Amino acid sequence: MEMQQIRYFLAVCDKGSFTRAAQATYVAQPSLTQAIKKLEDELGGELFSRDRGGCRLTALGRLIEPSIRDIVRKTQAIKAEAVRFSRLNTVPLRIGVMTTIAAHHLSPFFADFQQERPHVELELVVDSECNLLNQLDEDGLDLVISAPTSLPAGHYQSLKLYEERYVVVFNDKHRFNQMQQIDLATIQAEPYLDRLNCELRETLRSVCQGRQVNLYAAYRSNSEEWILSMVRAGIGVALMPEFTITKNADKIQVRYLSDPEIRRTICAIFPPTSTAKPEVAEVLKSLRMGF
Repeated sequence: MEMQQIRYFLAVCDKGSFTRAAQATYVAQPSLTQAIKKLEDELGGELFSRDRGGCRLTALGRLIEPSIRDIVRKTQAIKAEAVRFSRLNTVPLRIGVMTTIAAHHLSPFFADFQQERPHVELELVVDSECNLLNQLDEDGLDLVISAPTSLPAGHYQSLKLYEERYVVVFNDKHRFNQMQQIDLATIQAEPYLDRLNCELRETLRSVCQGRQVNLYAAYRSNSEEWILSMVRAGIGVALMPEFTITKNADKIQVRYLSDPEIRRTICAIFPPTSTAKPEVAEVLKSLRMGF
């Protein structure tokens, strides 16, 4: 399969006609037709069915079209990365950060790192842990910062960065503001704001069941900012990692969850050293020193 064949195939898909596809790719129609025929022979079946209105994808054509487009996207990304490196003399480094990790806690580290190493160009991708690990597997990311509950043995390497406790978050006029300690049994009497992206939701559910505590979810969201907005509005209370809350957050107060105490561990997750970029080692070294 050649890139020229891929380009012609997608042109026919987009234009709906061999004639219009040939015009769009500035090639004679017989040449385009021959290239498509060669691709069909290679893949073992017809890719287009022709009619008076033009042509349509066959079942085989529809099957391979998404993968073909993905090949083009990845090829373009590789070219862009190579051009950027050669022209700017920088090394691109893509780091995935789990959605629920506080940006303000990590941002100073990345600022210092890039100032000390201007040859490294950082790209931060924020997503769920599952999506980030999939991208790490596909070489779409060089490093992931997450709070893993478990990792496949031997599949990744990891470096512990820091721990953070969970806190009870509430409006500054809430009755909790008069308390020094708050436990799960106390929270169950309040409307609860459920964080759908919380990596410890199953752990928390298990703890609640063991203590016969029922947290009534008055509101659910996969956005930390929306949860905090609901807290400010006085709709309910939430359990969040402590570093999610900035100091002097407007209209918000926090207390550490006292019983039970819940913590999460933030780690840097990366491929085996033998396959990682040298710059990944630089980031890990700085992370060790920074945390």
